[in-house]
Amino acid sequence: MSVFLQAQEQKNIQDIEKIYLHTDRSTYFMGEDLWYKAYNVRASNNLLFDNSNILYVELISADSKIIARNKTNLEMGLGHGDFQLQDSLGVKPGTYQLRAYTNWNRNFGEDFVFKKDIEIIDVFESHDKLKTLQKSTLETKAVKKEATTPNTLRVDFFPEGGSFLENVASVVGFKAVDSNGKPIEIKGEIYDSDNEFVIAFESVHDGMGKLQILPMEGKTYYAKIKSLFGEELDIKLPKILKKGYLLNFKTVKGRNIVSINTNQATLAQNPNPSLTLVCKAKGIQYLETTQTLTETTLSFELPKDKTPEGISQITLFDNNNKPQSERLIYIGKEHDLEVELETDKATYEPNEKAIINVSSKSKVGVPKSASFSLSVTDMNGVEDKDFGTNICSYFLMESDIRGEVHHPGYYFDVTNPKRLEHLDNLLLTQGWRDFVWKITPKANETINYKAEKGITISGRVKQLFADKPLVGNNLTLALMSKKNRNIFNTVTDSIGRFQFENLLFSGKTNMYLNTRDEKGKFRGEIVLDSIEESPIPVVLKKESIDVIPTKNLVTENVLKKFTAFGVKPENVLKEVVVTAPKKNSAVVLYGVPDYSYVPDEKAKEFISIYDVLDKVPGLLVIDTTVSIPGEGDKENASPLILIDGYPILEISQLLMVSPYEIEKIDVIRGGELAMLYILNSEVNGSAGAISIFTNRYKNLGKPNKNPLHSIKKEVEGFYTTRIFYSPDPEKPNPELDKIAAVRNTIYWNPYVHPDKTGNVTVNYYNTKVETKIKVALEGITGSGIPVVKNAFYTVKKQESLK
Repeated sequence: MSVFLQAQEQKNIQDIEKIYLHTDRSTYFMGEDLWYKAYNVRASNNLLFDNSNILYVELISADSKIIARNKTNLEMGLGHGDFQLQDSLGVKPGTYQLRAYTNWNRNFGEDFVFKKDIEIIDVFESHDKLKTLQKSTLETKAVKKEATTPNTLRVDFFPEGGSFLENVASVVGFKAVDSNGKPIEIKGEIYDSDNEFVIAFESVHDGMGKLQILPMEGKTYYAKIKSLFGEELDIKLPKILKKGYLLNFKTVKGRNIVSINTNQATLAQNPNPSLTLVCKAKGIQYLETTQTLTETTLSFELPKDKTPEGISQITLFDNNNKPQSERLIYIGKEHDLEVELETDKATYEPNEKAIINVSSKSKVGVPKSASFSLSVTDMNGVEDKDFGTNICSYFLMESDIRGEVHHPGYYFDVTNPKRLEHLDNLLLTQGWRDFVWKITPKANETINYKAEKGITISGRVKQLFADKPLVGNNLTLALMSKKNRNIFNTVTDSIGRFQFENLLFSGKTNMYLNTRDEKGKFRGEIVLDSIEESPIPVVLKKESIDVIPTKNLVTENVLKKFTAFGVKPENVLKEVVVTAPKKNSAVVLYGVPDYSYVPDEKAKEFISIYDVLDKVPGLLVIDTTVSIPGEGDKENASPLILIDGYPILEISQLLMVSPYEIEKIDVIRGGELAMLYILNSEVNGSAGAISIFTNRYKNLGKPNKNPLHSIKKEVEGFYTTRIFYSPDPEKPNPELDKIAAVRNTIYWNPYVHPDKTGNVTVNYYNTKVETKIKVALEGITGSGIPVVKNAFYTVKKQESLK
């Protein structure tokens, strides 16, 4: 029977963001780098969303500690970054969670926070441990088989639509897991309350499957179940209702058919009921129909043009607006899109250049805009398909279902003809219980977190020793780093508050903030707000760790690779940290200075050290460049700078000196200083020297009392992403090239963007190791279609092929 369905206008719900991170891999070794590309989309349609410009990306250890946190800059919904998995960060071998969210995300709860597990291995330390663990596992295998812990098997049954109904044939989904929540394959039989056999069943994928049963009046049912390990279990099936309505969904020859089913007892009690079917996706209603049920079954087709791709929730309401039945469904769609990923060869010589061609076009060749990220990795002997999270599985399925989905990529492997059938089993079971959009995210009045367009520095200015706000006070903010020097001004409002909004700066930056009254005198006390919200609380579930054969294989192959090329643990794992003992007095090796300057009280209230240096006789200060006119034997030569008698390593260290710390500044002309100090490449002894003395040693061990009208502190801006090093034989770098020769990520490019013709080409030099390589492309088109493409090739010497 066909019916008319009325499309509904989208209700006004919040513009909710969803974030996905494409990482170069999911398993890393100590000392390596983790690279990521961030995609921020509007949840309702998967279009890149230019809402938030700050993405917080966190690396969380197994004991629920955030050991690293990046503020990643998002532009038009895209951003990228990296983590160095070094011991100095507190990184140890184990399972970590990678977490990403915006401030705006926080309004809608944990369901809209991206999470991904990654494994970090110490290849050198784990080698012997793995051997011991493997031996121990083999020795105890027989014992474990005999001494199986009782009740480790759990099986749940989920009637389609929510309930069983007497005399109505029902589809029942089931899911079996072990004591750790991992899928386990089972077989079983259904019996009625008279112990009569009804139907046999078995799981078809990851412990899940479905069966059909016709519950008869006056009977109950139970299942006899056996796992592949011989464990047996009897389970009662859910209670059977005498009256009600049920939903059924199935795909028949490409048509999506919905059925409303009931029994004669229900129709007799309530003839010709008026029932309403509502369809929602991402919390937004897109279809609604009200129908009069005159028979026990009513079927109709969901129109494809009205149904969005991904997971939908269909709910049946009675005439009292009470929900009677609910079903989650997945709608897949054919897109007019052809994305191709090709290598110029199937086999390469070690260290040979590889050329990767990517195209994004319609089926008739019209270019389609898209943003992709590309990862090229050594498979290290693992031939199995990677069914972990990818951009398709996350945006189209995982982000709509609560709880972990085992091998989510499996359901989006287009080469698997059973994937949609098995995905429906997942929705009948896990989706039946846990659907993100059952409760639409809260409305405007509960919005506590703003979408951040930049970094905000705010606070208030009050009267010293009182809480009275100072109105109309002038504030000056200086942000200074190695490369930039920016100054901003504002005035306090009627309640003494101030705000510097949407600031854009990167890396560790020195912040200087002071306040003056209308007459220009330093007055008042600055009370600074927290520059960023505290991170979302972390609670990780601790799970038992299994010995995974593929992990062992990867570890063994990486160890062989490092050994063959002479890469030692210290070259991979250790960082060199140069430290020096703290001195407690200033030492100078020069005689009488040419100029000497002692700052007065007014000079000590300047914003930065450059303002003080500008007052020193014999110095020329232009922006952040300081020189001694007439000194230096080469263009742009910089003078040697001493702080309390010791040369600084780089000019940016000047910013760490506050004006109120300075006691005296000496200027020394002449080139003989080059013989007295070991200079770095940034300075030239012939350009003279500037010697700055501070009061730090006088106050050693005492708290530094800063004036209340002035604040100096180091703040963290956007994370400055490093550039992935790609070797070039024409420009060799022996130290970096040796490490690159054996690394597991051979190439990483977060921005692979097709040009106006729909094509883009990238190239890089291969590893020196003979191995099999995986090329993984992920991304999203301008129209919101997530894309995953993989290609494979071999690195092998020509003589090995003969």
